[in-house]
Amino acid sequence: MSKLKHIVMWKFADEAEGSSKEHNMQYVREGLSALMGVVPELLDMEIHRDTLHGDGSSDMILICTFEDMDAMQAYQVHPKHMEMRKFIRKVITARSTVDYVVED
Repeated sequence: MSKLKHIVMWKFADEAEGSSKEHNMQYVREGLSALMGVVPELLDMEIHRDTLHGDGSSDMILICTFEDMDAMQAYQVHPKHMEMRKFIRKVITARSTVDYVVED
């Protein structure tokens, strides 16, 4: 059985929405983590911060697992996810995504 992986990487602004980069990253981490168990389509989630801080590095990565594309799209429009997405767009300077299928 296959699963869909959804990966998002962000670069955060040094300061945004009246808070530091560090504060905003922690807020995003906590807010996204809180979606587990709230968004039924979300099977698994990992959130990691960059360790090496290289020139081409992103600051944070989100890795989500879904049953299929329909499940991911349900997650995308879930009201709690939409709240987080609205905030994230205000505090980042760059975003990249990759979606792919993993065969079990």
